[in-house]
Amino acid sequence: MSGTTIGIIGGSGLYDIQGLEDVRELELSTPFGAPSDALITGTYRGTRLVFLPRHGRGHRIAPNEINFRANVWALKKAGVSRIVSVSAVGSMREDIHPGDFVVIDQFFDRTRHRADTFFGNGVVAHVLFADPVCPEVRAALLAGGKALGLTMHDGGTYLNMEGPQFSTRAESRIYRQWSVDVIRMTNLQEAKLAREAEIAYATVALPTDYDCWHETEADVDVAAVVRVLLANGEKAKRVIVEVARRMSTAAEAISCRGAMEHAFLSSKDAISADARRRLAQIAGQYLG
Repeated sequence: MSGTTIGIIGGSGLYDIQGLEDVRELELSTPFGAPSDALITGTYRGTRLVFLPRHGRGHRIAPNEINFRANVWALKKAGVSRIVSVSAVGSMREDIHPGDFVVIDQFFDRTRHRADTFFGNGVVAHVLFADPVCPEVRAALLAGGKALGLTMHDGGTYLNMEGPQFSTRAESRIYRQWSVDVIRMTNLQEAKLAREAEIAYATVALPTDYDCWHETEADVDVAAVVRVLLANGEKAKRVIVEVARRMSTAAEAISCRGAMEHAFLSSKDAISADARRRLAQIAGQYLG
């Protein structure tokens, strides 16, 4: 077995991959509450994969209710060093069609009510986040998708809206003026927390609609999203398999290594025992 453990965040059906062996469920509790669901672990040709349904099995958890901290903490505890996050999105560009794949490289934050850091409550840390996506994992996603003959867009900005409502028409038109490429409600918090946990992170976005800006296409609705998402489900599984194959022999990702080493402003002697316990899994090596 390779030393690489890849975490997959996405829909609950992604772990139904032909050839996945030694499939088990892993229940974890975290200092930040319960993850969205039990982790599903397995191996594919010697590479360990750990799956986490973002919204829980049965899609029980709304985007604004997801416990992102618990999810990333649990993946770190499970030994994950890289995360591939699969997300249905709305396209904000004419040339990004439903059914395409977008391997994004930037985020824009429009959320308001979400916990998106492990720190605070007596511990101050500021991590660099100018380039929020791991280039090594991103390259594996692009290469894997292209090898399968899929339409892959190299780069793009993911606008993370609050939700759970979709955009107003005015919002959608303004976002277009900002030159964002895709829009949805979940992945930025994952990326921020993965950086704090020193886990390499990348997102593959699956456009299902044109939000509500397009003059000739129908406005986004849930039924349309589900139809395109189901059609893309098998493609996403094939991309995951390709990424696992390509990263099974890859060197350890370096983009996030040591990200927290110089991030702490709090004096070590001012950090409480409770904070040390809470943060041990994430950054214990830097707390002394």
